[in-house]
Amino acid sequence: MHSTKENLQVLFEDNHIIIVNKRSGDITQGDKTGDKPLSDVVKEYIKKKYDKAGNVFLGVVHRLDRPTSGVIIFARTSKALERLNKMLRDKIISKTYWAVVKDHPKREKDTLINFLKKNPKNNKSSVYTKEIDGSKKAILHYQVLKKLDNYSLLEVDLETGRHHQIRAQLSAIGFPIKGDLKYGFNRSNKDGSIHLHARKIEFMHPVTKEQISVIAPTPKEVIWNACK
Repeated sequence: MHSTKENLQVLFEDNHIIIVNKRSGDITQGDKTGDKPLSDVVKEYIKKKYDKAGNVFLGVVHRLDRPTSGVIIFARTSKALERLNKMLRDKIISKTYWAVVKDHPKREKDTLINFLKKNPKNNKSSVYTKEIDGSKKAILHYQVLKKLDNYSLLEVDLETGRHHQIRAQLSAIGFPIKGDLKYGFNRSNKDGSIHLHARKIEFMHPVTKEQISVIAPTPKEVIWNACK
């Protein structure tokens, strides 16, 4: 995995929030790997840019899986963090994902409704058609944006935010995400990424109340480039 120090791509910032384009391989916040998290990189950026003494406050609002790239929000004040957390709970932050999947789905657009159960041991979610003990309802909507020879680019809108939801649900209908060995794709991407990208986020600013809409450019890579 690459070092996170260089190339922080800031998509939006003000006194209350900062939105960046996470690269695949970066972890959102510290974990057992001990690798440097994106949250630390953003803190360093703020400290340096605004010449701040002492500790920089940065709140992690939501996460993206390590192999996933795309738009991610951090809070720069505790007030913004509290309000963004509530907005997430109330499902009023709209997130759109792009996924490159194997082959071509028969349906150009569809809604997938399943029940997902997370297994902490292997950090994987299993997909069920009916509710079982410990499962949570998962709903997503997808549409095909583009067809390549062996792949399709899907736009995915989530109604629920479950563990590995997009990866598990698309795999369950026979269209695993490119590079996602964990969910049934036949080979990994060389850099350990998967072709899942948090493309767009829309919400009302927690403090200024202006409407924010941010689009994250896709990684510079052959298949992603072909999707443009």
